[in-house]
Amino acid sequence: MMQLPSPPIRITDADDPRIAEFRGIRERDLVGRRGVFIAEGTVVLRMLAAAHAVGGDFCADKILLLENRVEGVGDILTLYPADVPVYVAGAAVLDAIAGFHLHRGVLALGRRVRQSTVAALLASVPDPGLVVIACGISNHDNIGSIFRNAAAFGASAVFLDETSCDPLYRKALRVSVGSVLSVPYVRGGSALDLLQEVSDAGFSIYGLSPRGECEIGTIAPARGIALVTGTEGEGLPAAIMARFKTARISQKPGLDSLNAATATGIALYEMARRQGLI
Repeated sequence: MMQLPSPPIRITDADDPRIAEFRGIRERDLVGRRGVFIAEGTVVLRMLAAAHAVGGDFCADKILLLENRVEGVGDILTLYPADVPVYVAGAAVLDAIAGFHLHRGVLALGRRVRQSTVAALLASVPDPGLVVIACGISNHDNIGSIFRNAAAFGASAVFLDETSCDPLYRKALRVSVGSVLSVPYVRGGSALDLLQEVSDAGFSIYGLSPRGECEIGTIAPARGIALVTGTEGEGLPAAIMARFKTARISQKPGLDSLNAATATGIALYEMARRQGLI
């Protein structure tokens, strides 16, 4: 058996105070966790370990595993410092803690220890660079996919307005395959204020819309390009469409628009190529 940094601690009571933060996961997802979050699954557990190891914006406070998953994730557990406790429980106890059948059996309690600013992230973007701006994205699957796309195509940062959902929500984090922990981001403020700050920093801004004034493949490379995606159905607000340049992705007639995450992925791929990032 693989030697772990510290022996796992067995939990036999779902009301054990040592694992209180894992209790009733779905309900806590709805009300927010005030700076902490749940990482679920082996891929996200590994990404959290990487973020913790480099002293980045995130760290792990504790880990909770189904007892028969310990050996399978042993190599990941060795990446964590010895002072991060690892708790294990049987299936019935773990399900009672989580409040539903947790078939993955791998959870970690993470914490965001540092938050950047829009100005600081913009200053760190290389030349040429690429960033994503999300406006009003309330679907956690879309947020997670947007971060996954951003990581895949070399975007330096993701900016989210105050009406977009928290990317540290458990499902968004899982869908992103942990990319929320590796792609720097800032969330907050109004969409227009956010876009104006990005524009003032010298970035060329393109709102993605089926009614965009130019085809995405015709955009010229620039020092910095910001791709803006809006919510499903309504898309970007008229005020944003009127103030900034817009781009479209050509598609066969008959369908209103692409899914927000899909459109962002296609646009990121095209602009990453033109910017020389992939």
